[in-house]
This record gives sequence, C-alpha cells and structure tokens, in this order.
Amino acid sequence: MLTRTGWIVAFLAGGLVAVGRLLGIFELFLLGAAGVILVVGALVVVRRTPLRLDVSRNLHPPRVHAGSPSRVELSVRNRSSRRTPLLTVRDPVGRGRSATVALAPLGQSQTVRAAYRLPTERRGILRVGPLSVEVSDPFGLAALSTRAAPVAELTVWPAVVDVDPLPHTVSDDPHGGADHASALAAGGEDFYALRPFAPGDDLRRVHWRSTARWDELLVRQEERPWQGRATVLLDCRRGAHSPASFERAASAAASVIVACWRRHFLLRLVDTTGFDSGAAAGTAHVESLLERLATVEPVEGGRLSATVAGLRRPGNGGACAALLGEPEAGDLERVAHLRPPFGALAVVAFPPARPGRAVDLAATGVPVVDDDGGFPEAWRRALRRTRRPTGVAR
Repeated sequence: MLTRTGWIVAFLAGGLVAVGRLLGIFELFLLGAAGVILVVGALVVVRRTPLRLDVSRNLHPPRVHAGSPSRVELSVRNRSSRRTPLLTVRDPVGRGRSATVALAPLGQSQTVRAAYRLPTERRGILRVGPLSVEVSDPFGLAALSTRAAPVAELTVWPAVVDVDPLPHTVSDDPHGGADHASALAAGGEDFYALRPFAPGDDLRRVHWRSTARWDELLVRQEERPWQGRATVLLDCRRGAHSPASFERAASAAASVIVACWRRHFLLRLVDTTGFDSGAAAGTAHVESLLERLATVEPVEGGRLSATVAGLRRPGNGGACAALLGEPEAGDLERVAHLRPPFGALAVVAFPPARPGRAVDLAATGVPVVDDDGGFPEAWRRALRRTRRPTGVAR
C-alpha cells in the first residue's frame, strides 16, 4: 500500500505526465514517467519482499497496581533464508497511543529483542495491540503491514497504600477470629478432612495413603481457626462522587483489602451497584476483588440503604469498612446500624470538593479524605473509633 509520501509522489508524477503531454514539454513528461516508475517499483518491491517471522509478545507482569511498572517484552526471529529489510513494529496502546519500534535488518535465524513500558497511571483494563510488522521500500513510498500478535490486556488495579488491617472481632460470628491464637493452633492450621486434588494445590499436602486406597488424588484440607472476616463496603453512587473522589475511594478499598489479606482474613467486597463477592480467602479471590475495583465505575440509581439492609441480614459479621462518598441525610445513621451485626465498624468519607454539602461531616467526626488529606491518616482515625458503640463519632 502507498504511504502518504507515496501518494504525493504519485499525484505529482501524474500531473507532470499530463502537463508534459498537453504542453509538449518532453522533459516534464520524462520526469513524471520516472516518478510513476518509481512508485510502481516501490509497490513491487514491497509485495515481493518475503516475511517469515516468529513474533512473540509478553506483558510482564500482566496485572499491576496503578503507578507500578509494567512492560511489553518483544521477540522477533527471522525464519527466512533471506535477510529482512528494515522493519517497523507498531503496537497500539489504549486509545490514541501506540508504541513504535524500528528493527534493523535480520539475517537468517537471527533474533532481536526489544521492550517498552506501558502507561499504568490509571486503574482499568489497558488494551495492547493488535501488533503489526510493517515493511517499506527504501524511499518510503510503499509499505505493507502484517498482523503479528493479537490484542492483549493489562489489568491495572487501583493504587494501594500501606495501612493497618481491620481488627479481629470476638463475637457470635462463627467465621470471626480472635486477637490471639491459642496453643492448640500455634501452627496456624489443623487437619480436619480430605478433599479431591484441585489445580494449584501443594503436592506436599497430598495424602498418599488415602490416594492409594481410593484410587483418587486426595489432599489434606486444613483449617485456620483464628481467621478473621472483613467486609468492605464501597459507595458507587454517581451523585456522591466526583471522578477524583471515586478514584480515591477505589484505591482505599484496595488498600484495606490488601492489608486484611496479609493477615489471612476472609474477604468480602460489597458495593451500591448490587455487587457482592461473598466471603472467601486465597490469592485468586483477592485478585478477583482487585479486578472488580479496577473496572468499577459510579452508577446512577445506586442505593446505600438497600446495601446496608442486605448487610444487616443474619449470617453477616466480623469487621466492616464503609467507604462513602458525599453522605446524604440519614446515610450515617444507616451505616451506624451495621454494628451489630459487625463487631467492628470503620467509616471514612470521600466527598467531592464542592460547597453546600448535605451533611456537616465535621460535626459527625467521620474521617474525611479530600484533595489535601491522605487516606492513611483518615483510616487510622477511623480504626480508633471502631471500639465505640456505633463506629462513628457523634
């Protein structure tokens, strides 16, 4: 295909041929004919250039927190017996951006590697590709592009900060933990059952005697008797947030989840869109929660009252972190009723920077995160209030 330069040369050459014929100027006709021959020759050269390449592209790592580095590692190998021309590799990154890498000619079986960084400033799903390899003639008049790799996706989780986890609770919650483990659970795990082997299980936990007896791979199921349970409530009402305040709230939710995960909590994420992850543990569950936080957006019509009513049903318990936007009248009272059933309740507000707030947050004592105040300090203040009767200051 002709490039922009190729089309310009082609139009100029055609014009010179036409003017030379009309005016009878042989030199102009000859110059235009030379331009036409040059363009046609460029097309022939590009189409007859064989490309037999092995192209591999890997995202390393494929999931990162916002602000953490991630890059594309590219490998191109020439499988042809002929030397390649100058190659240009183009890889679209997100919307309106692309990475361009120029590769020097490759000899037979020669491999070249390149790498480039990906933008990870904002949470979300970043689409990379499809990757194309472009070959052009020496004059840049014609180019032929070949798709070499499909679209890949980079998941950018919200940024996290180092904060303390929610406290363990001692209550009627059957899944809750205690502040200190007893001597019985000094090892942290007690064997209580066998279950079928699942991909990802540690082979050291295989119970070989039972496996031989039942002719099925069985592993020891072990229990953590002092495991806490944490629920994170995220306010996703569009009217309660600005774009900046919601980004801060999503980052705060990820920070609390990661902090509790490091303490081996059972984790649950609930938001006002109706999403409820359920309580579970493990790396896969935490990654699914972070992916939800990477893609969640504020919505119209979300109701905090309905979400709180669901959390007050029997079976809920442990500790709860409520991350609110701009509270409406009655919102703080509804959230305060989450204790009980939750043994500990921490509330932090992320109101947008605008005048005329419906609720005077300074009077309630709820820790506030705005453009000037960071989340770690507000979270420390919220944790100090978890032992109060309602979890929020009055």
